[in-house]
Amino acid sequence: MGTVRHVVPFTELARQDVGRVGGKNASLGELTTRLTAAGLRVPPGFATTAEAYEDLLGVGDLRERVAAQIDRLHGGARLDEVGAAVRSLFLARPLPAPLRDAVLTAYEKLAEQTGIPEPEVAVRSSATAEDLPEASFAGQQETYLNVRGGEQLLDACRRCYASLFTDRAIDYRERMGYDHLAVALSVGVQLMVRSDLAGAGVAFTLDPESGFPEVVVVSAAWGLGETVVSGQVDPDEYTVFKPSLKDPALDPVIDVQIGAKRVKTVYADNGLTRTVDTPDGERGLRVLGDDEVCTLARWALAVEEHYGCPMDLEWAKDGRTGELWIVQARPETVQSRRRATTLRRCRLTATPVPPPLVEGIAVGEAIGRGPVVALDAPVDLDRFPQGGVLVTTVTDPDWEPVMKRASAIVTDHGGRTSHAAIVSRELGVPAVVGTGDGTRLLRNGAPVTVSCAEGERGRIYEGLLPYEETSTDLAELPATRTRVTLNLADPSAAFRWWRLPADGVGLARLEFIVAHQVKVHPMALLHPERLDAHDRQVVDRLTEGYPERGQYFVDRLAHGIARIAASRWPAPVIVRTSDFKTNEYAKLLGGRPFEPDEANPMIGWRGASRYYSPGYREGFALECRALRRVRDEMGLTNVVVMIPFCRTLGEADRVLGVMAEEGLVRGENGLRVYVMAEIPANIILAEEFAERFDGFSIGSNDLTQLTLGVDRDSEALAHVFDERDPAVVRSIALLAARAHAVDRPVGLCGQRPSDDPGFTALLVRARLDSISVAPDSFATVKQHVARAEAADAGEEGGGDGRGAP
Repeated sequence: MGTVRHVVPFTELARQDVGRVGGKNASLGELTTRLTAAGLRVPPGFATTAEAYEDLLGVGDLRERVAAQIDRLHGGARLDEVGAAVRSLFLARPLPAPLRDAVLTAYEKLAEQTGIPEPEVAVRSSATAEDLPEASFAGQQETYLNVRGGEQLLDACRRCYASLFTDRAIDYRERMGYDHLAVALSVGVQLMVRSDLAGAGVAFTLDPESGFPEVVVVSAAWGLGETVVSGQVDPDEYTVFKPSLKDPALDPVIDVQIGAKRVKTVYADNGLTRTVDTPDGERGLRVLGDDEVCTLARWALAVEEHYGCPMDLEWAKDGRTGELWIVQARPETVQSRRRATTLRRCRLTATPVPPPLVEGIAVGEAIGRGPVVALDAPVDLDRFPQGGVLVTTVTDPDWEPVMKRASAIVTDHGGRTSHAAIVSRELGVPAVVGTGDGTRLLRNGAPVTVSCAEGERGRIYEGLLPYEETSTDLAELPATRTRVTLNLADPSAAFRWWRLPADGVGLARLEFIVAHQVKVHPMALLHPERLDAHDRQVVDRLTEGYPERGQYFVDRLAHGIARIAASRWPAPVIVRTSDFKTNEYAKLLGGRPFEPDEANPMIGWRGASRYYSPGYREGFALECRALRRVRDEMGLTNVVVMIPFCRTLGEADRVLGVMAEEGLVRGENGLRVYVMAEIPANIILAEEFAERFDGFSIGSNDLTQLTLGVDRDSEALAHVFDERDPAVVRSIALLAARAHAVDRPVGLCGQRPSDDPGFTALLVRARLDSISVAPDSFATVKQHVARAEAADAGEEGGGDGRGAP
């Protein structure tokens, strides 16, 4: 038998060494030896081996004494008593001399390599079981940061070995049926990056919430990365579009969300670390610039391509040098294992009244119900009722046994990459994180419903509300000649629908982005002198950090459009420019001074008429800047621009002229411009409008109102409003025939096809090229279309396909 090697540097390790040094250390070795050529920076370090751990157990009677304690557990002793006893066995004795000398020698070499006499290091546990490749021990053992000097290092190693027998680690192995003495532990020692002076976080090579694979999502907070991983902080989040990342001429950062970052972890004066409040001046600042985000995203993409699977990485930035480092990488194990062709959806079947008790970030897409169980610390399982709603400040691995019994989880702090978020996804349990005050507002024992099925925001409602859950096998949906596309408005929810085999987006509404993400009337940003003192103060607060306030509008709008466009790339995404009515515009922050009072806003100053008007021309220019940024700078050329409520040919010419002045020239860089067909004039002059636009999209609600002269909101005329009225149906068929005669596609966006298979059949017979529906109606409408096409083919011998919308 050869000599035992107690310590191995990362430069001599690779991923096949999992059985020797555990997954964590094997991954660091793989990154160091195989990916530094791709530009990655990995802090140097070393790992103790599984053989070294076996030698440790062989000193004296340690193995026998550990086995005796496990026998006590099997004989009925309390888990916490057995765990404490085993840990004390490891902590009561020094490391054996060969292991001690090997660790100190490797530490001295690290000091020579870095030029620092006693470098600060991170000491991490990496459990391994060579004969149990399916075992997962992530998060069960301890990590010690800012360890300095030989004695501190040896003490940290000893504590890591003891942490192989934390209560949760023992419980896991018992439940999985693993032999406790067949699992070894490797200790990884890695040079600390001075992120206490800068920031750190995590990066996923897919969207961690939806599994959308075409993005890298980077989370960042000030200080050491433990606050992000543990969920103590609400971090920044940057979303990078992979196809654009591969072109150095493009800006691939398609979304930026600034987190609260109220606390950060820094070095403590006496060694190790401490958590402090983040200074007010830092909380609203970005941790990373776009160039740094792109560097991390490129590294993450290189790691993903090397491993051949989605990855979860930890990174840190050194505040002294400004350098970025990758400090850990592991395969992503939740979204990447989901069956891509199965769509599971939950929805409330009753309207919640009153408004939600608490809101936060939705994790998962499910709904859970039960009594509130508010806890400050983990409790014994027999004290937590099965199906209770766990409400606490923040979770860590100690909470996992309790989390497994919960019907839903609510935390005050944390983002989408926090411990609570990651574990709840693994468990399939809905969670609402980062509520801020859930522990204060939710009453212990009160029945509540936790909904993560309403988009990005998770909501907790009073009472046990009814809901339903459906499952659709997308692979079984029929192919259709008529394209079925999506109506989308909320960018934060766009990625949730990426698995749908839709033919693009038939209608992306800017109004939602303006109302919920911009929140300010665009003219109020450009002319703050017309605002009252209160509105000006609120605008100042919202646009802090933007010397040019129009850029605030452009950034928010561009990021919203880009998320929607990225979700369906490279399929076409039809983005309708703003179509607020004057009374709706007036409700935006600062909007009142810029909007007239109109008796009938529905047929008033809206759509195209605003875009060339002196009262809104500057606001429309901001919309054009955002669209140009998405297409030309971010590379999302699948965006098709659509002009709503265009009354006359002259109006069409003027709007296209304004767009051209703002750099959006029809035909350049593949730009197509559509017009909404919602006014009888659009149909009567279809050929002339087709000379100016590349396609038509029918807005069935407005077309019905204006064809029949009916206010759809009038209760007295509700019986008259009917999109299946012969006048409306004939108008739709007439437009389709005239548009196709000059090779222009025609689609329809509206709710009626979702609710009425008969109306869908009318559209199929009219030979519309596409029908755009709400995502939750997609599968149903796809089936309606297939049946209508089959019936139509039986009657007329089939239909012909047409060009993409």
